[in-house]
Amino acid sequence: MKADHFEQQKLLDLAAEDVALTQLAHRHRNLPEVAAVAAAEEAERALSADVVRAETEVRDLGREVKRMESDVETVRAREAKDQRLLESGSVSPKEMTNLQHELESLKRRQSDLEDQELELMQRLEDAEATLRTAQQGLEQARADRDRAVQLRDDALADIADGTQRHEAARSEVAAVISAPLLSLYDRIRTQTGSTGAAMLRARACQGCRLELYGNELAAVRNADPHEVVRCENCGRILVRTAESGL
Repeated sequence: MKADHFEQQKLLDLAAEDVALTQLAHRHRNLPEVAAVAAAEEAERALSADVVRAETEVRDLGREVKRMESDVETVRAREAKDQRLLESGSVSPKEMTNLQHELESLKRRQSDLEDQELELMQRLEDAEATLRTAQQGLEQARADRDRAVQLRDDALADIADGTQRHEAARSEVAAVISAPLLSLYDRIRTQTGSTGAAMLRARACQGCRLELYGNELAAVRNADPHEVVRCENCGRILVRTAESGL
């Protein structure tokens, strides 16, 4: 295939845009901000679960404390009733002895219940402190997630803007390249997964970075300036310039 020597050099501009677009696509696929959002969301879920567990414990302990308070009040009421009856003088000696024994038992029961109540109240206080810590952590995690989402969205917007600019620039370059040469370039680009042309600089293909030797070098050196030559190693179109070292 033949193509104007200066038209071939336009392929380098096209390749530069394709490199930029490839880099942007790679950045989009491997965007660290996306992973940061996933990590922030996972941290938020974990802390949210901590809050739910802490809330459940606080509710359960709160119910236990109320139940214990009710039991203490019941014992106190029974003790007060027995004490009034004992002081009324309206009971027989045998009943008086029984009441005294019952009062002693009720005092021991009340003391045990109050100790249990204090222990429960301490556990409730600790659980409430744990809940506050978890809630503060969740609030911070949500703020971290929001920041991570904003950074991700900013990065994606930057990539989208860059992609739009380079696609527009590529279209402008492609418009001045003949259809056969552009078709060949695009076919090679699909095969290589990157670009379809590369500069020959200092006798080395800048696509595969391999230097030309022997017959391959001689063939390129002797080729007509308008002949489309390709690298035998990577298949790209070799664009010759004053830097080619021929």
